[in-house]
Amino acid sequence: MHLKIDLSIVSSEALAAVNAALQTILGRLDTMSTQLDNLTAQVAATKTIEESAIALLVGLKTALDEAIASGDPAQLQALSDSLATENAALAAAITANTPAPTPPTP
Repeated sequence: MHLKIDLSIVSSEALAAVNAALQTILGRLDTMSTQLDNLTAQVAATKTIEESAIALLVGLKTALDEAIASGDPAQLQALSDSLATENAALAAAITANTPAPTPPTP
């Protein structure tokens, strides 16, 4: 029968170093969690924007088809004018709501 007893005494400095490392890890996990939440929100916003753009394009195609089917040049001009106005509004909205790129944080 063998009986081995290994008794180690850890210094308070070593425990403090381990605790500091653990606090650093927990802080980084919290930061990563916040960044993931922000990224999830950005993905959801992008999906909403994409769905809106698709709806806009479907509506434009329908309006164009109706204007062509009517054979009325005035209706085609009205559609062209409307598209120009919507294009300017869309460009302004995209510019106003596109944030400047931020450098990644280490």
